[in-house]
Amino acid sequence: MTTRILLVEDDARLAELTAEYLSKNDFTVAIESRGDTAEARILAEQPDLVILDVMLPGKDGFEVCRSVRPQYRGVILMLTARDEDFDQILGLEMGADDYIAKPVQPRVLLARIKALLRRLPAASEHDGGDAEALVFGQFRISQATRTASLADTGIDLTTAEFDLLWLLASHAGNVLSRDDLLQELRGIGFDGLDRSIDARISRLRKKLNDDPENPLRIKTVRGKGYLFSKHDWN
Repeated sequence: MTTRILLVEDDARLAELTAEYLSKNDFTVAIESRGDTAEARILAEQPDLVILDVMLPGKDGFEVCRSVRPQYRGVILMLTARDEDFDQILGLEMGADDYIAKPVQPRVLLARIKALLRRLPAASEHDGGDAEALVFGQFRISQATRTASLADTGIDLTTAEFDLLWLLASHAGNVLSRDDLLQELRGIGFDGLDRSIDARISRLRKKLNDDPENPLRIKTVRGKGYLFSKHDWN
C-alpha cells in the first residue's frame, strides 16, 4: 500500500504542484483547501500524514491540529508562512510532529516527509513481541510498539514526542544537549534559537506528571541540556 497524504493548502496552484511532485514519488495525495472541512476529513480518512498549512480559510492550521490530535494517530507536518519561533512552538504545542517554513523546496519537503514516516511503526511490529522496552519504576516505554505507560495508564504521544521520549529514556542518567537531540531527531544542529525541543519537553513533562517548576523525571541541566532520570518513577 502506498502512503496516503492529505495536503491542506488553500493556494490551489501550489497545492497542485506539490501533489504532483509527491505523486511522482509514489505517494497518494489528496488536497483539501479549507481548515474546517479538513478537520472532518482527517478524522474520517485517517491518512498516514497530513501536511497542514497555518493560514487557511474556515479554521486555521493551529486550530485544526489541536482539534484532531486526540483522535488522529498519524503524522502532522505544519507549514508556517514565517520562520518564527512563535509559529513553530505554537504548532508543536498543538500537537504537530514537525514544522517547515514556506516557501519550501519540493525536495526538502520530500526529505522531511520521508524522515517523519521512517519513525512510524510497520504494521508487523504491532503483532510481534516486545523486543525493545525500557522500564523505570512505574514507567514503561516500548520501541517495538511505540507506546509508553505510567502506572499502567497509557500515555498519548505524538510521533515526535515518542521519538524524543525514547531517545531520552534510552540515555537515562546521561545529559543530552539540544544539539545532540536535534542532530538525532531532525538531522540538524542547534542554532542557538530553535525552541522546538524545549516545547516538546514541556509537553512531555505535563504528560508524565512532572512538576514544571521543579521537574524530577526530565531534568534541565543548566547550560548543558536535559537528563532523563532513572529514578522518581514511583
